[in-house]
Amino acid sequence: MNITALLQEHHILGVAIGAATFLIIGLFHPLVIKGHYYFGTACRWWFLAAGIIFMILAVAVSDVLWSSLLGVVSFSSLWSIKEVVEQEQRVKKGWFPANPKRHSTNTDKTRIG
Repeated sequence: MNITALLQEHHILGVAIGAATFLIIGLFHPLVIKGHYYFGTACRWWFLAAGIIFMILAVAVSDVLWSSLLGVVSFSSLWSIKEVVEQEQRVKKGWFPANPKRHSTNTDKTRIG
């Protein structure tokens, strides 16, 4: 018996997806902060690539549990593009430390959106 069938049998598939979504979103918060600290706004391109890749995987996977979780990772990655830009502003306001090893907090001068 696979995990999806087991969760469905016990009527907790939705709860499991919800809990995993909570953990995935919680994981992306420090990823945005660390990504911006070390790479500046250039890391948003990584989030874009990850979002597209995970979206393709979510469509390709037939299992509802794994497809849902891949979709959550995909859209969390895409949302992180916005968060990286906002993280830039939070650093400028002094709410988060700037990386002293980078000359500018904005390593990529192009802008999405």
